[in-house]
Amino acid sequence: MSSLFPALVGGSTDPARPALRFGERALDYGGLGVAAGRVTAQLAGAGRGRVAVWATPSLETAVAVVGGLLAGVPVVPLNPKSGGGELAHIVSDSAPDRILVAPGVELPDALAGLERLDVEVEVDAEADVNAEADVDVTGRPAERFAGEPDDDSAPALVVYTSGTTGPPKGAVIPRRAVAATLDAVADAWQWTGDDVLVHGLPLFHVHGLILGILGPLRRGGSVRHLGRFDTDGVARELTSGATMLFGVPTMYHRVAEALPSHPTLVKALSGARLLVSGSAALPLHDHARITTATGRPVLERYGMTETLMNTSVRADGEPRPGTVGVPLPGVDLRLVDESGAEITEHGPEAVGEIQVRGPNLFTEYLNRPDATAAAFDGGWFRTGDMAVLDADGYVRIVGRKATDLIKSGGYKIGAGEIENTLLEHPGVREAAVTGEPDADLGERIVAWVVPADPEAPPSLAELAAYVADRLAPHKRPRVVHYLAALPRNDMGKIMKRALGD
Repeated sequence: MSSLFPALVGGSTDPARPALRFGERALDYGGLGVAAGRVTAQLAGAGRGRVAVWATPSLETAVAVVGGLLAGVPVVPLNPKSGGGELAHIVSDSAPDRILVAPGVELPDALAGLERLDVEVEVDAEADVNAEADVDVTGRPAERFAGEPDDDSAPALVVYTSGTTGPPKGAVIPRRAVAATLDAVADAWQWTGDDVLVHGLPLFHVHGLILGILGPLRRGGSVRHLGRFDTDGVARELTSGATMLFGVPTMYHRVAEALPSHPTLVKALSGARLLVSGSAALPLHDHARITTATGRPVLERYGMTETLMNTSVRADGEPRPGTVGVPLPGVDLRLVDESGAEITEHGPEAVGEIQVRGPNLFTEYLNRPDATAAAFDGGWFRTGDMAVLDADGYVRIVGRKATDLIKSGGYKIGAGEIENTLLEHPGVREAAVTGEPDADLGERIVAWVVPADPEAPPSLAELAAYVADRLAPHKRPRVVHYLAALPRNDMGKIMKRALGD
């Protein structure tokens, strides 16, 4: 297998070419080669044992992960916001003996048993991403990065799931999955080394780390991380050379809210080559507000920790809000019913579970052969996501099988389309939909609403009529609860299991 980072290892990239920037701290490819080379040297001679990375949004995290992958050592990113119990579980389960961390960062007691390796990154506080490299990197391909394994099934990362139904599980991501996903989305998004990506996503997850950091570096391009997402930062970067923006729906909602009073942001987004949203569904009204103001569509894609990326709306395809596009190159996708039979019909009533197969899949849940076996149907991974297919192959996700598929009155109803409809109501700021037991219907539809005006929320009758008129009577909510805010995780996903509390 060739290197995960041919632009860094192959020697053909100009060492002065910008690679990474976090705030005012930056590294070009020459500086990245030196810093990552130090990490590989630190990890050399210790076999292929796993190494943890304290994944703050920083240059040190990016360098640590790149250095670990170039050394052929499986990397375990740790969420700095995790509690002591969760960290202790992850460390016990993945058994790293070392942790890579930025100098001066204080680690929690749960990590006290790990050998600490400080990641040294030498940049000037006023670093210019266009400055000439001041290091000699001519010998880097052969001497510095000799640790990458030839086996494309070798583990690259162990990424832990959110643990909504129990302790987090470690998904073992092989090197082939990283390469296959990044090359597939490059094809779908026409992503090249000339692109400059801006994002403000956390670096302990697939979206922010694999797509947002490793993606640009595999292409030979560059990334500018905002540290903390804000619309002014987006406007600044997109008007100073950045071409792409990655975000989650919460971020794009803030963008949509800011556009009417932020002409600089409108101009910045209008000039972007590509806007991509993922990790959860982007509401249709935010799609419309952004496209109307800027002329630029937001492309949605669909992936998971276990599968990396599965589908996307293509840059050269039809923008279709409400869908996550078509399967990426190399990915097979099907819908199955409750008996496991493949669904061949199309349209809004032909709801089935998405199953995928391809080189983008994880290999196993670490130390969980039972969970690994249960996750697969032959060679197909059971995603747990429910969807319908348009006749031309576009995928419309309607929700999670466990929390978003509602069986009411003999119908299978996806919560997602009801949520999108509720969000179009002028009196609704945020909305979530769940089901609860009903003696007559089996389950009744429950709406959880954050009203635009808490003093005058829309009534249940008003919301029910609004949904019934736009979808179908059997999809109307039967109960409504009013909240000040919906519970969300770090990626902006609504935590529906917390709604009952």
